[in-house]
Amino acid sequence: MEHVTSADGTVLALERAGSGPAIVLVCGAISDRSANAALAGELAGHFTVYNYDRRGRGGSGNATPYRLEAPAQEAGEEALAREAEDLAAVVAAAGGRAYAYGISSGGALVLEAAARGVELAGVAVYECPYSPGNGEEGRAYYAELTRLLREGRGGEAAALFLTVAGTPEAQVEQMRREPYWPQVEALAPVLPYDSAALGHGTCGGVFPVERMASLAVPALVLSGGASPRFFHDAARLITATLAGARHEVVAGQDHQVRAAALAPVLVAGLLGKTDRSV
Repeated sequence: MEHVTSADGTVLALERAGSGPAIVLVCGAISDRSANAALAGELAGHFTVYNYDRRGRGGSGNATPYRLEAPAQEAGEEALAREAEDLAAVVAAAGGRAYAYGISSGGALVLEAAARGVELAGVAVYECPYSPGNGEEGRAYYAELTRLLREGRGGEAAALFLTVAGTPEAQVEQMRREPYWPQVEALAPVLPYDSAALGHGTCGGVFPVERMASLAVPALVLSGGASPRFFHDAARLITATLAGARHEVVAGQDHQVRAAALAPVLVAGLLGKTDRSV
């Protein structure tokens, strides 16, 4: 276990493994670095892997908690700036330049950090869940999420996220009776950071095409072959927007992508290696 300190004094926990070009792994919502542990192991033969806990998760602190009472745009921009600084701190520890891979809202964070000038050699994102339509549902979710958290109802906030993410309500209710549920509930307070990465409180989670069109970093945009259509639609929109981006489908995978299936795609796509054995 290693630690780096972000610009606001937040101490971030990370694990380093392997050798080769640096790559930083960024987890999504209701998770910490353990979600990327298997992927880190698969990539360690090709990269020096930096797998870190985003602020408020796992072994990382949070010196600047999300301001639930602030206007959505103000609070979201502050949170996003802090998380971009966090990623920059990890990249600095990796030598000042690195690849970055993010899954789900973690992928949105990677794109936002790159747009804010974090020095990245290239990025890979898997199934960023940008909202279709006009963003009305995303704004409504953000309003309800922050209301529940202001009222101290973390369990209901976590359940809301899971339901909005597509988990059947009966399954969510069963999850709330499982021994692991307190670990899920403990991550509820950082759900607004995931919303900030996706822009739920501002644009409703719709991909910011106009702003991202100027992003000039090599990008590998991934979706799973067994995933719902909206993930593929979002991936194609991101790919069409970013100069030099390309979209690839990871065969047979859904949002819970297997590390063994994903790693060869990342190695080939980021390093240009044609041998997909890892």
